[in-house]
Amino acid sequence: MSQTGSAELDWRKSTRCESQHCVEVAQVGGGAAVRDSVDPEQSLLFGAGAWQAFVDGLRNA
Repeated sequence: MSQTGSAELDWRKSTRCESQHCVEVAQVGGGAAVRDSVDPEQSLLFGAGAWQAFVDGLRNA
């Protein structure tokens, strides 16, 4: 996990987000960048393995 510049990425947020306070995700290679829509200047970058483990954990919850 590391911080990354985020202006040039294709950010998405859940269609269930009903406010401006949402988590946004962008694909970066096989991993993902994650940011808070309220503070879009800061983001975290997760490698492919860490991101897949997170997604798998959500699916199995």
